[in-house]
Amino acid sequence: MAPIRRLVLDVLKPHSPSTVEVAREVADAAGVAGVNATLLETDREVQNLRLVVEGEAIDADEVERRVRDLGGTVHSVDEVVAGETLVEYRNQPQDPSPS
Repeated sequence: MAPIRRLVLDVLKPHSPSTVEVAREVADAAGVAGVNATLLETDREVQNLRLVVEGEAIDADEVERRVRDLGGTVHSVDEVVAGETLVEYRNQPQDPSPS
C-alpha cells in the first residue's frame, strides 16, 4: 500500500487543550515528521484548526485517534498526498480564478 506523505485536516476542538498541545500530540503519531497547526476560527465553545501533517508513512488512523483522544473531531480531510513522491498542488485550467 502506498505510504501517506501529507494529510490536511480540518479539526474542531475545545479551547483546551491548546493548539500547541494538539500539534505536539499529533507529531508523536507513527510516521509523522512534522505538523503545522493553524487556528482558523474560535468561538465560545470550540476552535477550528487546519492541521498539515507530513511524514514518510503517516498512520492516518492514529492521527485521527489522537485528535479524538484530545476531545477534537476531524471535520474533513481536505488533502491527502500518497505514494513515493510528495506531489505539490498546482492550479489547473479548470480551477476558479481568485476573486
